[in-house]
This record gives sequence, C-alpha cells and structure tokens, in this order.
Amino acid sequence: MYDIHCHICFGADDGAENLETAVEMVALAAEHGTAGIAATPHCNVPGVYRNTWSPKLHNRIRTLRAALQEKGIGVTIYTGQEIFCTDDTTALLASGALITLNRSRYPLVEFHFYESADSVYRKLQTLTAEGYTPVVAHPERYAFLSEDPDAAMRIRRLGCLMQINKSSLYGRFGTAAYHASHRLLAHRLADVVASDAHSPYVRTPNLRNAHELVCEEYSYDYADLLFEENPRRILDNEDIFSD
Repeated sequence: MYDIHCHICFGADDGAENLETAVEMVALAAEHGTAGIAATPHCNVPGVYRNTWSPKLHNRIRTLRAALQEKGIGVTIYTGQEIFCTDDTTALLASGALITLNRSRYPLVEFHFYESADSVYRKLQTLTAEGYTPVVAHPERYAFLSEDPDAAMRIRRLGCLMQINKSSLYGRFGTAAYHASHRLLAHRLADVVASDAHSPYVRTPNLRNAHELVCEEYSYDYADLLFEENPRRILDNEDIFSD
C-alpha cells in the first residue's frame, strides 16, 4: 500500500515530534503492509504553519530516510506537503515555495472545515486551470460536502481527486464525516484512502484494517484501487484509474 497523507516530517507540525517518533510511525506502517509514504507536513496555514518548502524540511526527510535505511525498514519516503489552499496557492506552487506530491502534478490540498462551497470550488478551479490535478484531503470532513451530496460530484467535474481519511471510516471524526466518507465510497467517488497519521499511538499510519474494511463492505478491487494502485500512480505522476 501507499500512503499519500502522513505527518512524519518530524518537528514540522503537530505530527511526529522527533526523529524517533517518525521512525516508529514508519515501522508501524511497514509492519502492516505499507511500501511508500509521502511526508506531508501542514503548510501555508495562516498564522499557524507556514512551512514553505526549504532545505530545512528536505534535510529532515533525508535524515528520516537514512535512519530507516540504517534500521532496515524498507519503506520509500516521498516528499510532499498538505497545502492549506489560499488565493495565492497557485503562485506559491509556481515559485517553489509549495510543492506537490513527489513533484508530480498532484498537490494535496486542504481547506477550512467550514469554508463555503463556492470558495472551495473557485480555488480548485484556479489550480486545475494551471494544469494541476488537486487531491482534496479529507473532503468528508468539510461541512459543505457532508451537507450536500452533490458537492462531491462538483469536485469531480472540476477535475479533482478526493482522499478519504481512514479514521473517518470508523466515525472517529464524528457522525457527519463517517456518513460522508461511506457515501463517497458507496458512489465510487473516492480516489484514495490515506492515514493522515500524526502519531504511532493515535491516528496511526496503520492502513491494514481500513483496507480490510473496504474489502468487506465494498469490494477487493476497489480497496486495491484506493490503497495501492491510485496512490502509487499519483506519486509516479501517472493518470489514475476510476472504478
């Protein structure tokens, strides 16, 4: 499996606090079948995490890769960011201050949980107009989408992808996110399931149980698409498959 949303860039945000925690998270992911992880620290969040792409962040990724190699943990670590989408996101991507997942055409973007639908659509359209294919992080957690079943189709028609958090499938982000995530799966509108992991103990990077849940409640083929094929193709900058 491949995890395109994981907070293992240690010391950068509210995820892994230090290198040891990051290594523990990756080891847990490997134990449960994950072959590759994109390190996606929060960035461009006004007043909280600026985290523009820099040698400092890149060096943390290099340090993590070296520690994993030393311990024989065979998980590939890819670069990326969880980008809080603002009106200047496209310009920041063009300048290199923000980066996409593994330098592909796929930026991982998030929004305020109570942002208006029109604002989200407008920002996504600006990105797609510049040739990007935005991957919308945890859409099931946005109020406008959980309230409007047609909102997901609008996002899809804009040319964007949708990444569900594994914890939403168990109701750990509330009833609204639970129902919205399963609605996306039932209508085959989700493209990826990722961990959005912040710790080896809570919100962990273990994807195995969520993969099994999707196998049991939906289909094995769809589970493989969400956890393996599509995230791998995103990281390789290839077109993804729809179910």
